[in-house]
This record gives sequence, C-alpha cells and structure tokens, in this order.
Amino acid sequence: YAFNKAHSVSYAMIAYQTAYLKANYQVEFMTAVLTMHMGQPDKINSAVSECRRLGIPVLPPDINKSNITFAIENDGIRFGLGAIKNVGLGAVEPIISSRENGEVFKSIEDFCRRADLRVINKRALESLIKVGTLGTLGSRGSLLASIDRIVSLSRREQQLKETGQSTMFDLWGDSVFLPLPDLELEGEDVPLKEKLAWEKELLGTYLSEHPFSHAAPKLAPYTTALCGQIDEEMVGQGVVTAGSVISIRQLLTREGRPFVSAMLEDLDGRVEVTAWPELYQRTRELWVESNILLVEGKVRARGERVQLSCDRVSLYQPGIGESEQPPAPPRKRRLLVNIAQTADEESDVARLHLVFDALKLYPGEDEVRLSVTKDDEVTNLTLPDMTTGYCPELHQRLAAIVGEGNLLVEELDR
Repeated sequence: YAFNKAHSVSYAMIAYQTAYLKANYQVEFMTAVLTMHMGQPDKINSAVSECRRLGIPVLPPDINKSNITFAIENDGIRFGLGAIKNVGLGAVEPIISSRENGEVFKSIEDFCRRADLRVINKRALESLIKVGTLGTLGSRGSLLASIDRIVSLSRREQQLKETGQSTMFDLWGDSVFLPLPDLELEGEDVPLKEKLAWEKELLGTYLSEHPFSHAAPKLAPYTTALCGQIDEEMVGQGVVTAGSVISIRQLLTREGRPFVSAMLEDLDGRVEVTAWPELYQRTRELWVESNILLVEGKVRARGERVQLSCDRVSLYQPGIGESEQPPAPPRKRRLLVNIAQTADEESDVARLHLVFDALKLYPGEDEVRLSVTKDDEVTNLTLPDMTTGYCPELHQRLAAIVGEGNLLVEELDR
C-alpha cells in the first residue's frame, strides 16, 4: 500500500482546516469535540481539561438549560443531558420537549406535572439527580431521598392527563391544572467528596471542582513534573509528582507477590504509577481511591505507554494543620557532572561556563560535584558554594552540553 500524494494532501488539508477552526472558533470547536465523544468518558475528560486550558467554562448539566448534546451558552459550553451515563436519548427527549415553549421548571412539583417520567427508569433519574441536573429544584441529597415519591407523583399526573381529569372547566379558554400536593423534600445534602465521585462516574469528569484543586498549590513546591507532563522523552529520569488516585489495580508478580498499579491524576493530566511488592507491602494503606499522594520515582516505558515506577510515596492530608503539615519532600540529592577534556581549551572553558549557567538557572539545595576526564585520568572537583535544584528541565539542558552519559544523580540521606 502506497500512501499516495492525493491522500497526503487530503490529510494535510483536514489538519489545516481543523487547526484553523480551533484557533479561531475555540468554543464552537470544543463543543463539537465534546459532542462527538459522547459516551467515551476518557475522551470527555481530556476535552474538558483542554477547555480549562483554553479558558472555556464547561457548565454543569441543568434541567432548565441543557440540550441533548453539548451546546454553547454565552462564552461557555453547557453539558448535554445525553452525555450522562445511564441516561439515554429516549429519557431526556420528553423532558426537553416539555420546556420547548421556553417555560422553565419552577419546582420539583412543576417538573413532575410537565415532564413525562414514565419513559425514565429509576436508575436514569438517579443519575440525573446525582450529577446536579435538578439542582435548581432541590439539593441532590433531598431529591435522592424522595425519588420514589417523585416518580409516583409524576406517573399520577400523566395518568390524570390521559383521563382528562387534570384540568377543571375551561376558564376564558384556558385550561387550569389541579393543585399538586407538596412533596416537602427532606434529607440532608451529600458531602462534596461524594458529589465529585458521582460526577466522575457519570460524566467522566469533575465539574463542581477537581479533588486535587485545593492540594495543587500546596504540593507544587515539592514536585518536579506534573502528571500530564510525564512522557516518553523523560524515560529513565527521576521525577516527583503528585495527584489524586482515581483508579487502583492490585496485581501479582510471576512469583505471586502482590503489587499495585494506580492511576494518578492532577489538574494537568494523569500518569500510571506502579508500586512494586516491597514498597507496596510498607505503604498498602495509602493506595486507596481519592487519596492524594506525593510520589517519587523513575519514568519507565512499557510498550507504547509510559509509567512511573514508585520509589517513595507519602499521603497528603488536608485540614490537619496544613501550615504545620507539609508533605515529605524528596530526599536531598547530589548531581555529578563529568566533562571530557579535549585539545581545544577554549571550547572546554566555554562548556564549563554553560554548565555553571544552567545550574544557576535552577536554584535548589542539591549538591553539585564536577569531574574532569582526560585520557584515563579523572580529576574530581567539589563545589561547596554551588547548589542547584535538579529537575527534568535541568537534566535536558546539561545533557545537551556534556552528553547524557556524563550525568549521574545520587540520593543522600536526610
């Protein structure tokens, strides 16, 4: 099979047109992307993250404002009712058609009267409530507690309509509905943590807020890379990252020893983290969904995907004297830089200055040692007044100057 020129040109044109639309019509473009990926939670989550990066608000589903698919609302994008898990098109079409005249649902009783819930099963209605779709009519907790009465009242109203008993005598040509009993919603609202879990499960993403949002600024000083930044170019490097555990898989080695593979997510993206048997045995209680972890490890390539092999892990616990409870920072390190001396003295001196300039760009507490190699002789130089903050960016700069094989990082005891 030959990838002919006509085929290549077609792909190039589509790529150019797509890039033009995203650059010049961002809200419209991302609305189309979200609609196209309805039913694919991972892609919805990725698209919502891109919307946040572009500064486009993604508004939660609303019984009075949402359409079946994603739709533009002011300068944002309103979540579509058809994109909610367990809620099919047949369930939401009657709801949307019942408000086509522009009249919003004013109360849960009004919703029961006008929306035909006979085509909505209890599971679908629960899903609508759990993600806050009926938030203008009552709290999620109280609506869930009253779901059986809501369904019963709606069905009663539809039966009355069909038998002609839902209206009184015509008054001046208008039909007047019979009064509805007050549902008197009871029950407390659910905790934010539970709301976020429902949103992640049923929408594929967090809309109220990300569970990592409060911890992110507090953990930033202790990390060297965001979860979404860890890619194949960093394979072999040591990194420190932090995020919320969104999924856990407990596995066994060939010898039958348990280890864990967890998906860690921050505001930028996600990365797979593996804790091998020895570490997992000591830290088993930390690997729980929704826990926020600070992870130190080495980036590994496994097939076509990248994962972080965990060396150290600590738990971030919000609300426990946060100013007095910083997470355990990474161990202090020593960076060893080797420069091979050549016959060109001027070039060697220039490289040495480039190394010092790079070290100064990344301040920190990591020690630096320099060695100069000439033939078989090695001269070690201690730099007591020089410290740096080792990170992937510094590693890349130094590797470009002295070569990948001339860099070594040692962990020091605290």
